[in-house]
Amino acid sequence: MSGTKRHRAIIGLLHQHWGLRVSRLADELGVSEATIRRDLLQLEREGVLRREHGRAVSQLGQTRGIPFRLREIDSAPTKGLLAAAVATTIKDGETVALDSGTTCLAVARELAGRPLTVMPLSVQGIRALNGHRGTELIVPGGSVRQEEGAIVGPLADASIKSVRFDAAVIAPFGAEAKHGFTAFDVQDATTKRHVLDASKRSVFVVEGAAFSRLGHAAICPMSAIDILVTDSGAPVEILSSLRSEGVEVIVA
Repeated sequence: MSGTKRHRAIIGLLHQHWGLRVSRLADELGVSEATIRRDLLQLEREGVLRREHGRAVSQLGQTRGIPFRLREIDSAPTKGLLAAAVATTIKDGETVALDSGTTCLAVARELAGRPLTVMPLSVQGIRALNGHRGTELIVPGGSVRQEEGAIVGPLADASIKSVRFDAAVIAPFGAEAKHGFTAFDVQDATTKRHVLDASKRSVFVVEGAAFSRLGHAAICPMSAIDILVTDSGAPVEILSSLRSEGVEVIVA
């Protein structure tokens, strides 16, 4: 089992049991206790857990959650399909605001090298787009959330308000018929709403799994967007309702 898979397995076990001894984790995963201790040290540095007296205790729920590097490889083929579909909604020559998160990082990689002007709202997105001829990169101000790489705060909001975008690509944390699209927290939702206000059209990219999640802060109603890009895991009844309300729905 690779280190990344072990880390995912450790997080899953701690989610079920909250706290487990090193010996139990070693038995569960079939590796040595020394290997588990190295894994726990890395995960502790990322804020996922804390080590105490020969055991690991989950910290998820007290932090933003599963580390970016682990989420990036989750459903990677699906993220790639979604990103390719989003790219078809963007026309050459346009100015684009690109949200943070692992799915939007995949979108950044799809857009890199195209004749576009892009403002990515994450350090990962900036890295993916930097150095590609033909793609003009606008770097926003703001504070960087170290665990996520997202660029947020008053300076980010001011940067967004100073530009008029042809398209905003937004990846919400959750999606629900009653509560609409939601973000992890109020600051994240505020930045996303500023992006929408500064954009002619909105493209929401939402994995099917997000339709079972509810974030802490509202972004907008589902019917308020222009285009939804999702996968086959999205609820059919919600997609049908959105189409009837004039939202263009693309299933990658």
